Amino acid sequence: MPRAVTLIRSSTLSDVAEYAYAATAPAEARLVFLAGACPLDADGAVTPLGDHAGQAATAVENLRTALREAGAGLGDLISTRVLVVSDRQEDLAAAWGVYRDAMGEHDVPSTLMGVTVLGYTGQLVEIEAVAAVLD
Repeated sequence: MPRAVTLIRSSTLSDVAEYAYAATAPAEARLVFLAGACPLDADGAVTPLGDHAGQAATAVENLRTALREAGAGLGDLISTRVLVVSDRQEDLAAAWGVYRDAMGEHDVPSTLMGVTVLGYTGQLVEIEAVAAVLD
């Protein structure tokens, strides 16, 4: 199945970043705007508490579910934002590592941000995303 998303890499910007610098989708693509994927289990509890990497894994699985229900997958993402409650780069890196492993070769343009608080008590990670699909 053809993908709508084309990742754009720069030959003049640093190659240290673990993502493409831009992405495009054709005019006929259907855009899917996803609410922030939170690390909530089926009962609405934040899980696992106190674990940045674990919460990133739960958020990625919830993101996969939301994408699947919209007729899309991780390979259809055109942009993401990973929010991490922390002022320590180690915590951001732990969450980012889980996210990047899940994304594999599809290094979609992304922003990683440290924030002070998220919406649920004990929540440390949230992943916001936009996808583009060809129907």
